[in-house]
Amino acid sequence: MSKHQAMWDGSRHTLGMDEMDNTHREFIAQVAALIAASNAEFPALFQALVSHTREHFTAEGQLMRASKYKGLPEHESEHHRVLGELQQLNRTLKRGHLPLVRAYVKEGLPEWFDTHLAMMDAALVMHLKKQQTGITDRSSALP
Repeated sequence: MSKHQAMWDGSRHTLGMDEMDNTHREFIAQVAALIAASNAEFPALFQALVSHTREHFTAEGQLMRASKYKGLPEHESEHHRVLGELQQLNRTLKRGHLPLVRAYVKEGLPEWFDTHLAMMDAALVMHLKKQQTGITDRSSALP
């Protein structure tokens, strides 16, 4: 069994920004529901995951742009790659290749999420928090 599981692990997954943490918690809950889903339930749940992921990535992209995040090109290209994979898998699913998509959801997706969160999202949160404290520090210097 893979060490990456579709379970929220507060010590590993919490980044300390409620909006992102809540979105990530929802993502993991959807992946867990997909793993547990019957073959009949799976396609609709997978479609919901694709939609949720698109919204999640769009929101993060807006945060990165608004905060002038220097890591935006790499982070966003990773988002585009994964969303592209999910959309391709959705087409594969519609052609009836359920086992392939199930394997990706069970193995590939939790592993990607853990890595992306640790490498890219954690760096983004550090940038956002630094910026927020910077804004606070400057405003407190005003007379």
